[in-house]
Order: sequence, then C-alpha cells, then structure tokens
Amino acid sequence: MALTLDDVRRVAHLARIEISDEGAASALRDLTGIFELIERMRAVDVSGIEPMSHAQDLTLRLRNDAVTEADQHALFQSVAPQVESGLYLVPKVIE
Repeated sequence: MALTLDDVRRVAHLARIEISDEGAASALRDLTGIFELIERMRAVDVSGIEPMSHAQDLTLRLRNDAVTEADQHALFQSVAPQVESGLYLVPKVIE
C-alpha cells in the first residue's frame, strides 16, 4: 500500500491534529517504514509453527492448592447486622 502526503494530511485532519509540511513528510517516512516492516513480516512462512502465549518459553511457578486459613465464617457473620441461613441480608436497592 503506497501512502502519499495527501493521505497523511487527510488522516491528520480526521484526527484533528495540526501537522506541518515537514511533520507530514516525517510521518510519511515513518509510516512507510512501518508498512514495509509489516509486509516483510507477512511474507514469512509460519505454517507449522504453533502459536505461543509468550515470546519466551516460561512456566509459572504455582503453589500447592491447599487451605492455609482457618474457617472464620461464623465469626464474620456474628458481627453482621442481619444473617439468615448462612447468608448476609442487605436492603433492597432496586425495585
């Protein structure tokens, strides 16, 4: 895709960005370079390569899934204003 100075000025206008002639020329060079990089990346054959979730082959260190805290359910509900059948009762806020 060939980009022109008019394209850069139009995009700047649509984005409500004031851009000078030399700024537009600089943006055109930068965008052209980005588009060239994208085209080179698209040309690479990636068939047979499995997608990765991270650029490096990392594994997360996981802790054992074990209970570490005592059950304090009854203690917490003892100070609640209203409790019924093990549930906290709150005022109705939506009609």
